[in-house]
Amino acid sequence: MASRCAMLCEILLAVFLPPIGVCLRHGCCSAEFFICLILTILGYIPGIIYALYAILCVEHDDVSRGDNYSTLA
Repeated sequence: MASRCAMLCEILLAVFLPPIGVCLRHGCCSAEFFICLILTILGYIPGIIYALYAILCVEHDDVSRGDNYSTLA
């Protein structure tokens, strides 16, 4: 879970530059980033709506934690 300050910064960036806010949360080569980029190019408001959804509702899949492989051990 991200800290409140990081979450606030991501939300503010999502309002002004939607793909950048999503990039901070999910990375620059994620599907969420490219969807947000396309929606922002097509229309600014849909980009903001999707960016807020991606930041607040979509879980960040962190493979480096190793939690995905704990059931195999």
